[in-house]
Amino acid sequence: MENNADKKLLKKTVIIIVSAILLGLSLILGINAYIIRSSKDNILSPEEAATQDADCILVLGAGVWGNSIPSYLLEDRLLQGIALFNSGASDRLLMSGDHGREGYDEVNVMKQFAIRKGIPSENIFMDHAGFSTYESLYRVRDVFGAKRIIIVTQKYHMYRALFVAEKLGLDAYGVTSDQRQFSGQTFREAREILARVKDFFYVIITPEPTYLGEKIPLSGSGDLTNDR
Repeated sequence: MENNADKKLLKKTVIIIVSAILLGLSLILGINAYIIRSSKDNILSPEEAATQDADCILVLGAGVWGNSIPSYLLEDRLLQGIALFNSGASDRLLMSGDHGREGYDEVNVMKQFAIRKGIPSENIFMDHAGFSTYESLYRVRDVFGAKRIIIVTQKYHMYRALFVAEKLGLDAYGVTSDQRQFSGQTFREAREILARVKDFFYVIITPEPTYLGEKIPLSGSGDLTNDR
């Protein structure tokens, strides 16, 4: 009798665990589908973006090598951002990335790359505290005062960036920078699935970013953001 009771309890426990797993997976997939569906129409071609007259072109950071060379993933974002600048989409580039510790600096690498491509230093702003997609977009609104922006990143990441921007009240459009294929993309796609869920709840809670600080209007000079 006791054995039958144990079996029933085990069966009930397994059902509860499996149901919880299925519910969790459904929630994750549902959030991802919602974010993609609600953002995809704001992804533009470079030609369409050239007519937007945006406050800035926001290039989202990625890894750098040796604190001096952009990774290929980041290089593609930079090249697309520079092309948009040259097409007249905006006369301001905002490089947002991780410069939160000594010895690692995405944004100066990004700015120097653009300068070498002929973009004037004063037209390039740096957000040294863009530690995440959410923080970059929060800061472009509250620190740099942008209202209408063009975001540059790869397509797998673009959906989330546009979703967060819209929920933070920004008029945002995206131009993807998928110039080539990279190894490890399956891992990045899997990580992005979870990141979308995280930011889905972040835009509901709207926590402040790690740093805010003084306002840096985009109407001024990008050299105000220089730290060298």
